Amino acid sequence: MDYYCTSPATSYPHPHHHHHRSTDTATLSPEVAVHKALLLVQSDSPDSKFQGACEIRRLTKTSQRCRRHLSESIPHLVSMLHRPHSPESHLEAALLALLNLAVKDEKNKIKIVEAGALGPIVGFFQSESLILQENATASLLTLSASTVNKPLISAAGAIPLLVEILRCGSPQARADAVMALSNLSTLPRNLSIILDSKPIPSIVSLLKTCKKSSKTAEKCCSLIESLVGFDEGRIALISEEGGVLAVVEVLENGSLQSRDHAVGALLTMCESDRCKYREPILGEGVIPGLLELTVQGTPKSQSKAKTLLRLLRDSPYPRSELQPDTIENIVCNIISQIDGDDDQSSKAKKMLAEMVQVSMEQSLRHLQRRALVCTPTDMPINTCTSEVSSK
Repeated sequence: MDYYCTSPATSYPHPHHHHHRSTDTATLSPEVAVHKALLLVQSDSPDSKFQGACEIRRLTKTSQRCRRHLSESIPHLVSMLHRPHSPESHLEAALLALLNLAVKDEKNKIKIVEAGALGPIVGFFQSESLILQENATASLLTLSASTVNKPLISAAGAIPLLVEILRCGSPQARADAVMALSNLSTLPRNLSIILDSKPIPSIVSLLKTCKKSSKTAEKCCSLIESLVGFDEGRIALISEEGGVLAVVEVLENGSLQSRDHAVGALLTMCESDRCKYREPILGEGVIPGLLELTVQGTPKSQSKAKTLLRLLRDSPYPRSELQPDTIENIVCNIISQIDGDDDQSSKAKKMLAEMVQVSMEQSLRHLQRRALVCTPTDMPINTCTSEVSSK
């Protein structure tokens, strides 16, 4: 499953509005159209190359078969990117053709990077053209989905530029940049470079404004969870106004995956220095969301939420044998420590009562199901997407 982004219309007309010959290829059989597009992109004429790139973009927009057959066009399209004085429309046509060739095709992703595309793509980040910046960001998002490409993209100097796009790019470019950074962050070396680029203020800014149930929010929280594994990342998040609150809001309203990342980030912080981070986390009203997660999250989220609730309690140890270390007692203890916020206390108490009811109902259903069939040990989670759609 691919992430479908709503990128702006490109700056040049669709090829069959611009060249009479391209209307012919739209009516040709796929095999003939592919052959003709290859001949055009291999031509010495810049205009023919442009037309070929437009055709390759069109043919590969929805057809995986065409992506395979047009793989041999990659070196020719990359050579078009290495001509900086070409018209912007020519550069854009080549870039979008390469982007479409890379979507859902691991071999093409690797071949594009091997052909030398990273240099010019990274260069487009510093272009005055916002459209080239956006398409370069989308291209790196798709290329970074390949494990083979991740160290090469980093070595090309792309990470600081992606963080800069995250800070001041267009809305679509910022969303694509955070997803590309999330892809790249799975390599420890890349994560260190991301951390050195000081991305937390920009991630928090994006997280505050995006829909909390969106894929963008999920990738923001994924990055934050990785970055707060470092003291520098934790300090940056706590220093950013509304940073912890934004994570708490995702914990309450995000997708299953987003909520898992959000509770993971808060748990990492609390485990690293409970005394330092307990109050800031409690102060953002995290308890109701954590209670909900203990019964409605994935098994992993439920476990993290319960552990975090124990850490947020005034004492990290059971108070006595008479007060068992149950979620209910832990939460009651936390609520008793919350000063001057009656609304939060009453909401948490209401959530606690509902949680006990839901927990009992779920336990009963679980026993009933177990009498019939074996129960699954995990909840289904949609496949995480890591690249853009074709354009």
